[in-house]
Amino acid sequence: MKRSFKILRPALLSFIVMTVLCGIIYPGVITALSQSLMPSQADGSLITVKLTDGDSRTVGSALIGQPFTEGRYLIGRPMGVSNLSPTSSEQLGKVRERAAWWNGLDPANKQDIPAELVTASGSGVDPNLSPAAAKYQAARIARARGIPVKTVNEIIDNYTTDRFLGVWGEPAVNVLKVNLALDGLL
Repeated sequence: MKRSFKILRPALLSFIVMTVLCGIIYPGVITALSQSLMPSQADGSLITVKLTDGDSRTVGSALIGQPFTEGRYLIGRPMGVSNLSPTSSEQLGKVRERAAWWNGLDPANKQDIPAELVTASGSGVDPNLSPAAAKYQAARIARARGIPVKTVNEIIDNYTTDRFLGVWGEPAVNVLKVNLALDGLL
């Protein structure tokens, strides 16, 4: 019995030390740092709007896409992850189905549909679109809301972020923020 404990003691001690270190101390330090240095991002980049009655309400996160399907809103990428090959007949069928949906939503738009509007993103909940995909929808949104296309494009431009440090990534338009601005909530 003593011999067994002598053999198991270093393993148990390592288990306890690593549990305290990796399960309590490290997460606690990282949480404290993130809450003090960037509290909005640490809480999930939540978007809160002020309602007409003066109350505030959290409507979503700037990091997670939400489904919008009405013609008066900017519509993001298709929801749901796709691991289908670009050459897959199933993928081609989904793309054709989505293209037909877009053509039905805005028959007046004769431009080519941007690829990102008919293909799912890797995460399945992409909150952003490229500026080109957002502006593809501007005329439809303007018609549905009875406002000038220029106004819609200005709102899109206001919620377009540039490349990080001018080098990494691509310009992106946050769909939720644009839709809230269109509704006059941002």
